[in-house]
Order: sequence, then structure tokens, then C-alpha cells
Amino acid sequence: MNNQLMKAVICTAYGTPDVLKIVHTNKPVVKSGQIRVKIMSTAVNSGDVRVRSLNVNWWQRILMRVLIGFTKPRKAILGTVYAGVVEAVGEKVNGFAAGDEVFGLTGFNFGTCSEYIAVNAAGVVLHKPANTTFDEAAAVLFGGQTALYFLQKAGLDKGRGKKVMIYGASGAVGAAAVQVAKYYGARVTAVCSAANRELVKSLGADEVICYDREDFTHTGNRFDVVFDAVGKITSRQCAALLKTGGAFFTVGGNDYARERKEQLVILREMCEKGRLKAVIDKVFAMDDVAEAHRYVDTGRKKGNVVLRIASV
Repeated sequence: MNNQLMKAVICTAYGTPDVLKIVHTNKPVVKSGQIRVKIMSTAVNSGDVRVRSLNVNWWQRILMRVLIGFTKPRKAILGTVYAGVVEAVGEKVNGFAAGDEVFGLTGFNFGTCSEYIAVNAAGVVLHKPANTTFDEAAAVLFGGQTALYFLQKAGLDKGRGKKVMIYGASGAVGAAAVQVAKYYGARVTAVCSAANRELVKSLGADEVICYDREDFTHTGNRFDVVFDAVGKITSRQCAALLKTGGAFFTVGGNDYARERKEQLVILREMCEKGRLKAVIDKVFAMDDVAEAHRYVDTGRKKGNVVLRIASV
């Protein structure tokens, strides 16, 4: 293959995983202030399948069409997280050199389901944790960054000892949220299925409620924060769970987790201190991207689904 070309996954329309196609396209040109990264691993998460399928509430569907494209994504190469190796460095870049191992987030710029990506060196990219593989570094990003955004918004980083309930604790966001909450000194009650109880317990949850065996809304306990990590419950359901002045947060509302470089600093620190463990359910090859999306579509994944773009 021409060394100026790369493989990429494009989303040709909104719909089932069959709308995803692998094509050859031009490698991105490195501009001033940018680095070009050879991507080793990315991940397929709930955000990716929502963008691909547009399977959201009607008002979210309207908003997403305005933001990302009416009939198909304007930025056809999907994916928002990556881990890889810096291949080229543009002018006016400090802090990165060819050969550096990095990880990062692209948000609504997408583009990580490809062999290469050019990103602003001053953006949301950082040297990856020294003690993680590329798969692990990519896996901690989506859930970790989302958990940090909402739990910091809830004030967990402002003081220790808060009582937190995390609903959907075995998914990518929930598994990270359990660990982030514990990092901030919270007492965590995790809600998940009985099949995932041991996984969630191993992540540090102080108490686990299996929603398929008991009603999580009748625990008799009150919490400073209830965080819905999958967007499936409402504030009305949780009203009786909250202390006076307590707060409910959900990934299923109007708010979305905004990406910041400072979040990567915290995630890297947590990984290197052994306080954040990457939970990887399955790893798919790039050519099997449609199968990876089908698996995430089932709603049964534990933690993260990694898409391996290249081998070390």
C-alpha cells in the first residue's frame, strides 16, 4: 500500500453496524502545533454506538443531527479515544518527540478508528501511563474521563467521606466511576447485575446491590450523590435515596463530559499508582469493527471493548 495512505473505518450513514466500512484514505498531514500519532488501540463504547445508530431520544436525535450531521456524520471516521506512538512532530511543538507513547481524547472531532491521526499537541493528549499497554491506555479513557467529569461536578474531589451510589457499575463509565470515587475517598455502593457482582467488588465497591435480585431504591440508606453511569434511571426514582442537599447525575441527560487535558493527568496518575484498573471485556481487530459494534449493541459488555488498530 502507498505509504501516504492509511486504513480507516468510516460511517456511511446512521444505522446498524453494517454502515461501517473500511477504506483507504490519505494519512493526515502534520500542521504547525500538531503531532501525528500511529494509533495502536482505540475503543468502541456506548457513545460510539449512539453516534452510529442515532438510537437516542427524539430530542437528542435532533440535537445530534445538528451537531454531527443530518443524514450521516460529517466527520465520517468515528472513535474518540486512542493510544499510540508519535510518528511525526510539526513545527512549534514542545514536549513531544517521535517515538513517544501517548494517549488522548478527540471528542466531537472523532477520527480514532484509523491507523493515523493528527492532533494539536496542546490539546487533550499526554504521554500514556508507563505501566499500561496500549489496549489498557485506550480502555481507561472514555469511562475514566466521563466518570471524572461527573464526579468532580458532584464535588467528590472537594472532600473525603461522601456516600455515593453508582448505578450501572460494571460498564465502561461505571467501572471507572467506582474507582474514581474510591480515589476521592468516597464510600461506594455499586448497583449492577448479580453476574457482575464480583467484578465490581474487585474494583473497590464497599457494597454491591444486584438490581436483578433486589430493588436498589429501597436500601434504607441515603447518599450524597447518586450517579447513573448508563443513563437508564431518573431523578424521580432516586429521590428517596438522596440526603438533604444530595445530588443526582446521569450520563443520559443534556450534559455531556467535556474533555480537558487535566483529566488525562489525573487518569495517568491513578493508573501509575495502581488506583485505576482497565476493565477490558473483549478485543477486536480493526477489520472486525462491525462485530465490535454489534457486541456493544447487546448492552452486555463488562467494562470496555477495545479495537486493536496495530500490533506492537
